[in-house]
Amino acid sequence: MTATPDLERIPPLVDLDAHVVEPPDLWSSRLPRRYRDIGPRIEHLPGGQPVLTGGTYREAPGEDGPDVAWWHYEDHYYSVKRLIAAAGYPADEITMTGITYDQMRPGCWRTADRLADMDLNHVQAQMCFPNYPRFCGQLFLGGKDRELALSCVRAYNDWMVEEWCGTSGGRLIPLCLVPLWDAEAAAAEVRRNAERGVRAAAFSELPTYLGLPSIYSGAWEPLFEACEETGTVLAMHIGSGTKTPQASPDAPDAVASTIIFGNSAASMADWMFSGVLHRRPRLNLLFAEAQIGWIPYLLERIDDVWTTHRGWSGSQRLCPEPPSTYYRRQMYSCFFKDAVGVELLDHVGVDNVAFETDYPHQDGTWPHSRAAAAAQFGHLDDATIHKLARGNAIRLLGLDLPEPQ
Repeated sequence: MTATPDLERIPPLVDLDAHVVEPPDLWSSRLPRRYRDIGPRIEHLPGGQPVLTGGTYREAPGEDGPDVAWWHYEDHYYSVKRLIAAAGYPADEITMTGITYDQMRPGCWRTADRLADMDLNHVQAQMCFPNYPRFCGQLFLGGKDRELALSCVRAYNDWMVEEWCGTSGGRLIPLCLVPLWDAEAAAAEVRRNAERGVRAAAFSELPTYLGLPSIYSGAWEPLFEACEETGTVLAMHIGSGTKTPQASPDAPDAVASTIIFGNSAASMADWMFSGVLHRRPRLNLLFAEAQIGWIPYLLERIDDVWTTHRGWSGSQRLCPEPPSTYYRRQMYSCFFKDAVGVELLDHVGVDNVAFETDYPHQDGTWPHSRAAAAAQFGHLDDATIHKLARGNAIRLLGLDLPEPQ
């Protein structure tokens, strides 16, 4: 007979990967007046038929049927979907169908209601990635008007700091965007937000997938310097390169959903070989929703390649130490459904991982995240449980949170 997990052994969680559904007036109430007719705004129009193609939704409003909430920015339409506001709905009802804000749980987009949902889920503090601008703000990278796009980034960050987090009593942890098309402007935005206490900025796990320079190119050095200087963590959500891996062009979306961790593996390998972490030993990286069970083999393989294939592969050209050195020192990964990874925790690194909830997405564990944590690592010693549930997250972001009694 399997023992029931001891929930009391799991302290209040510090969650480094949840999501916020942006409120309808986020940009319309903050952008300069001249931009309010072309900046992001909600319009209620009939639903369409969204298609997920290579990580991007292709869609447009329909001609009949009930109205749903559509974000409209320049010439881009995006419907607010049940899929991204799934909390509280059974799996069969979670589709890519458009909905209105009245049809989603208020905790998806209202601070007070989010705090209540955190209380239900044994979460003390939480950091939220964006939804509509995509996981690192790549929506604005595609904007035609760069001045408008920069205003959109800054407006989002002001809302994140002042309203979403600023009214939470310190329980919501700010995560800001940067203008991905300009490394100098990105560095300036990191410094602007660091001055008001922000310690995390969203970045793409694979910027070349977005048509941007690679981390090898040197183009990102102003951003990396600003992050290291201010102690700002670069937070890279799974799928923040937009392009998802595909095994076959006619495979169901379930295949890409299963193997998407490959993007994080590719990103980790890039960072370890790039030399950036060697030059910047105080720059920390967070991989969100990446899970952890694949990491031990990546570390074994990358160190072997560094040694065995040094003569022809360029493995040591930018990477003077075994690549796993940089992982142990500067990389962190979040998980929420990875019993295999917990079994391999000694190889993953007990100081390099943090438990997350993924609220309000379908894959998340709300409102049973404490039970999910207990089932996966509640059998470990108290010190390890504390690190996974909250300690590593607090240390990474330098959070000032009271310890539970």
